[in-house]
Amino acid sequence: MRIPKLLTSLALVLGALPVALSAGQPNIVFILADDLGWQDVGFMGSGYFETPNLDALAEESLVLDNAFMYPTCSPSRAAILTGQQSFRTGCYTVPVLEQGNDRDNIFSKWTVGEEHTVFSKPLKEAGYKSIHLGKWHIVGPYPDRETDFPFKKKLTQPKDGDLSWLAEHKSPEIQKYYPIGRGFDENVGGTWWGDPSRGYDKGYNSPGGGYVAPFKNPFIEEKKGDEWLTDRLTDDAIDFMKRNEDGPFFVNLHFYSPHMPSVSRNEELQAHFMKKKGDTATGQGMGPPKKKKGIAAYATMIKSIDDNIKRITDYLDEAGLRENTVIVFTSDNGFNGKQSTNKNLRGAKGNVYDGGLRVPALVNWQKTIAPGRNETPVQGLDLFPTFLDLAGVDDYTGTLDGESLVPLMNGKDLEERAIFWHVASAYKDPACSIIRKGKWKLIQYLKKGDIELYDTEEDLKESRDLSKSNPEKAQQLLGELVAWREKNEVPLPPTSPLEK
Repeated sequence: MRIPKLLTSLALVLGALPVALSAGQPNIVFILADDLGWQDVGFMGSGYFETPNLDALAEESLVLDNAFMYPTCSPSRAAILTGQQSFRTGCYTVPVLEQGNDRDNIFSKWTVGEEHTVFSKPLKEAGYKSIHLGKWHIVGPYPDRETDFPFKKKLTQPKDGDLSWLAEHKSPEIQKYYPIGRGFDENVGGTWWGDPSRGYDKGYNSPGGGYVAPFKNPFIEEKKGDEWLTDRLTDDAIDFMKRNEDGPFFVNLHFYSPHMPSVSRNEELQAHFMKKKGDTATGQGMGPPKKKKGIAAYATMIKSIDDNIKRITDYLDEAGLRENTVIVFTSDNGFNGKQSTNKNLRGAKGNVYDGGLRVPALVNWQKTIAPGRNETPVQGLDLFPTFLDLAGVDDYTGTLDGESLVPLMNGKDLEERAIFWHVASAYKDPACSIIRKGKWKLIQYLKKGDIELYDTEEDLKESRDLSKSNPEKAQQLLGELVAWREKNEVPLPPTSPLEK
């Protein structure tokens, strides 16, 4: 086992007990839900969805109240895995969702190129054994069609149930873009799929939608006893940890759930949530029976994630690994408006308002990280440098656009900074750039250069555009946003009148 070069200094930064680090690097379990909204969990305020195990974990964790991702999964996952902004990877949104033409947009890449290192590689070099489980989504179905960038047309995908791409994806030429080719030791279920229903001809309308066995995912070996996809991925995560108890290990558990389709975990849970009173504050669980049926099914999926979180913490406790394991939990973007709702936020998945950007997040390390809540704005880009910091890797030379969150884990402040988004292709909202600094958020649309300004502390729902009534703050943030684009040579759509 490799002992970190910065072991002593890391212990000081984290405020860790010497005994907690004496065995070497901590294990890391990174759990990423898919389309789980900011208040789709109890510890962030839901009165309808039930997450007792996550809520209990949150009580002994650092909860990040202002955590953000990109508004869709492709750019979020590319940012998390590479630590780099969308303008570097070319992943601005899910390609098949893009709207408009190649003059008003920079159509997205699907496949993240080899030049963009995934965090699993430096962790492997540092001695970590690692596994990826679940959604991958940073390779496209046809990587060979992604060579002439920027694209004239948006990328496409095969029809549901079409496996004509599979043989090529098992070849070395495409496997280099898969988890094992990117530094993970094992891969369970990771491919180009954005949801588990794609193995079925009827997709979302298929019985079980890919969540109920048989999963028909060619990268998940069917096993006797398979029932529910979230359970199966957790089974394999625990099995991996058992086989690597001597550590250090890294578990990249990226659940497909609760992404569409909304599939009920079982009849008992479905009946429970159908009978349960809705949450008037968020609007969750409200409405007529037909609408309630869908959100009740969604609630069972969230409950299933929560149940499996407990399976993981129970295993770590029983194996005596809990105090040397960091657990990170978050989501890849905001809630899908076709599944959930939140009256406290504007927009949903795909929107550049906080309904699409804001996510639940916590970091747990028993007896090392002091429990509490922190309102510092953080983003998915911060995870790569945080993982390196925890692992004691101090010699990584690649480009990273985020910052390590280790100081926050010690109760210290990060230096005030702005965080940025560049969404150069349209989906639900026009192409734009965004800056957030403290409570302030400014959006600049790339088509004409028009801006919106929000005080997210006083106006969480972003209902009052202050760009005209507070021009000084608007111009200050706009200046920082333009300077950021200029410094990083951020590309703009061809018809944009903006210089940078």
